[in-house]
Amino acid sequence: MIPEAALVAVLLILFVADFCSSKTAARRWFHPLAVTLMALQLLPCLLAEPASAFGEMYVSTVAANAMKVILTGGTLIVLIMSRAWLNDERVRKYEGEYNMLIVSTLLGMYMMVSSGHFLLFFLGLEMASVPMACLVAMNKWKKISAEAGAKYVLMAVFSSGVMLYGLSFIYGSTTTLYFSDVAAQLVKSPMTILGLVFFFAGLGFKLSLVPFHFWTADTYQGAPTPVTGYLSVISKGAAAFALCTIFIHVFGSMIHHWEALLYIAIVLSITVGNLFAIRQSELKRFMAFSSISQAGYIMLAVVGASAAGLTSLMYYTLIYVVANMAVFTVISVVEQNNGGKTEIDHYNGFYQTNPRLSFLMTLALFSLAGIPPFAGMFSKFFVFMAAAEHGSVWAYAVVFIALLNTVVSLYYYLLIVKAMYIKKSDNPLPAFRSDCSTRLALALCTVGIVLFGVCSFVYQWLFNAASI
Repeated sequence: MIPEAALVAVLLILFVADFCSSKTAARRWFHPLAVTLMALQLLPCLLAEPASAFGEMYVSTVAANAMKVILTGGTLIVLIMSRAWLNDERVRKYEGEYNMLIVSTLLGMYMMVSSGHFLLFFLGLEMASVPMACLVAMNKWKKISAEAGAKYVLMAVFSSGVMLYGLSFIYGSTTTLYFSDVAAQLVKSPMTILGLVFFFAGLGFKLSLVPFHFWTADTYQGAPTPVTGYLSVISKGAAAFALCTIFIHVFGSMIHHWEALLYIAIVLSITVGNLFAIRQSELKRFMAFSSISQAGYIMLAVVGASAAGLTSLMYYTLIYVVANMAVFTVISVVEQNNGGKTEIDHYNGFYQTNPRLSFLMTLALFSLAGIPPFAGMFSKFFVFMAAAEHGSVWAYAVVFIALLNTVVSLYYYLLIVKAMYIKKSDNPLPAFRSDCSTRLALALCTVGIVLFGVCSFVYQWLFNAASI
């Protein structure tokens, strides 16, 4: 458990540093310390070997360690881009709590992706969800943030209850909660099928799949922008990976039952997310419905139920992290220099005053839309290929619907590009200079958007990890 032990050490160091530097000049070193520790956290994830602990309740695989690298890298970008928001006097005093809550949620995600037992998986899920509710409500002076936190808590509690209810059915039919034992003793009874449905529904809330998505737009809009970015990519990637591994290794014998659930959720998520995104005028709500659609694309990788599917899921998550975090970094810096306004109309004529930010935003949007030669095109290609390898007529139909929706997503992503480059404004956003942390976060994201698609060793590394 080297990655988990190292992350606990990071959490303790941040706690002691926050306690000792609460009212001293040393406070200015706290954020660089958090970023440095998170960057060093990549090493244990890269060097960790497959292992098991606690009677195989904890099972770490090469694929799980690769996913931890992706989650840690995304969290590092979130911490870097949070600097501008943390400079606000109203949240500066909560900087220590913010960083520790981020690390706590990441620790829960580590446990999710390395769980070999349903109870450990549930504990990891709650470790990731409860601190996230605190992060969502971090802007305490805003009623909309408190509302977002309340909705997230209510939906998290409800989804956890539904999931536990499903797990009780699975335990009742197999008398065990170990992944390997459940897979060996699984029988296709009504109780097992009902347990599978409830488990998928509970995790569907975490992934914001349709029809479990109603909390997403309000929570994304009310949460602080760095938290929204973290919620949209990091937690979603961990939940998607866990769902994929559980479906493949635990419910593999019931593939014909959960395939139907997946097909319905994928088609609804991609279609509803795209159609509702077109109607949005607030950028964070826009990205919320975009993330619902992206969750549907991620689930396409699960359809294949193979090493190629798991590889494409991890690769899609990696590309989604850099592209989505680039968008949210630009939203955050504009929000800090625009009185907290995030309406799409405020970006009219943005290119005239801030051409560099406009260009980077365009690259990220093109990647999310899947336009070549950016990395998003390759990630979509691989999830389509993984789903098509299934070979069934239904899989081909779902892939075809997803392809049609790609055209729709291109249209609404171009609406933002149109606002920045074509639409004129009598009162455009002023020209401003980003701080060093924002520029570093944007640089990391841009490198990923441009290079991850053409550097084949990235996909090969993930494929080798998923094949072991």
